[in-house]
Amino acid sequence: PQYSPATGTRMNPSTLLSLPLLALALGGFVVGSSEFIIMGLLPEVAKDLQVSLSDAGLLVSAYAMGVVIGAPLLGPLLGRLPRRQALLWLMGAYALGNLGCALAPNYEWLLAMRMFTAFSHAGFFGCATLLAAELAPPHRRASAMALVLSGLTIANVLGVPAGAWLGQATSWRVTFMVVAALGFLTLLAQALWLPATPKPQATAAGAWDGILRRPVLHALFVCSLSSVALFGVFTYISPLLRDVSGFTPEHANFALLLFGIGLTVGNLLGGRLADKGFRYSLPLAFIVSALCLLGLFAFAQVPALALGCLFLWGVASFAISSPLQLLLVEQAGESASLAATLSHAAFNLGNASGAFVGGLWLSTNMGLSNLPLMGVGVLALTILVCLPLPRLRSVKDHLKATGQLHP
Repeated sequence: PQYSPATGTRMNPSTLLSLPLLALALGGFVVGSSEFIIMGLLPEVAKDLQVSLSDAGLLVSAYAMGVVIGAPLLGPLLGRLPRRQALLWLMGAYALGNLGCALAPNYEWLLAMRMFTAFSHAGFFGCATLLAAELAPPHRRASAMALVLSGLTIANVLGVPAGAWLGQATSWRVTFMVVAALGFLTLLAQALWLPATPKPQATAAGAWDGILRRPVLHALFVCSLSSVALFGVFTYISPLLRDVSGFTPEHANFALLLFGIGLTVGNLLGGRLADKGFRYSLPLAFIVSALCLLGLFAFAQVPALALGCLFLWGVASFAISSPLQLLLVEQAGESASLAATLSHAAFNLGNASGAFVGGLWLSTNMGLSNLPLMGVGVLALTILVCLPLPRLRSVKDHLKATGQLHP
């Protein structure tokens, strides 16, 4: 194992196995489960709180907008705190927010608690991915960031369906109670395992100067645009599979599980590509995504081919996450903490916009079967936009920049 004198931790440089990264990934799992678990419980929440299904759906939108609003508000503040301290505060607030959801006496309270947890989400992934990059050796920074984000993707594979089943079998409040308990366990793990980290320089931390640079704004725009393409189709993937592909609800759930596995694989693959500084990792991932959506459009009625396209679409869709985040951190300089936080706001803004664009497409009677073509169009635009992005820094360049290698 490799020893880092800066953090006092030991890590296997080939596998990245370490207790601090495990604690960070566990946090990603808790946050990811809480974010998406509400989608499978909307009917139960609406019935229990005596609100319409559309009002219950606002719990999803409110969370996304909470991340968008919370990122620029929390980013400068978190940039002044040691990363370990910031993460402990954020995870504690997240656990308390989910406990508040479980105990919500009415719809308004639940909506407020969802917004509160979204604010914590906005800061958590930014701090966690930056700390992971600092803990890892230079040539594995992106993979370490991807490992944290793998908690989010695994939540979609395991946490969300398990939470939905638990809520439907017992009560949606029980599900949020379990998520809160996992949050407090994660808080304990992070308190025990995360190394002490120095306080960033007050003059540089959270500065907006680094954010207002053209490469940073460019990368943030690509973050949003990529999410528009993904959620414009994914939001309505279940009815598409049922009505167009003829899947039963059970088969559709299996397809979503397969898609979630693809997200996890793609996230880890993207980390490896970013570690190597692969110049065309982003446009290649977008091109593969577009081809998969074309395949879904052409072969939606052939179950085996539709499942194959769905899995590969998941792989390609999340292969962009780590390269984009690493690029933002490199380009933002002294504003790295704020940039990492804003990237999640940009993704969530794209999530909300994509669901709206997909709904607008369907409202014009373009049809579910043609919805993948809309995604292809957005991806074509995304490919053109991402081509001028700067190249990821190579390991050699990074070592020179940090003073670990002299020219």
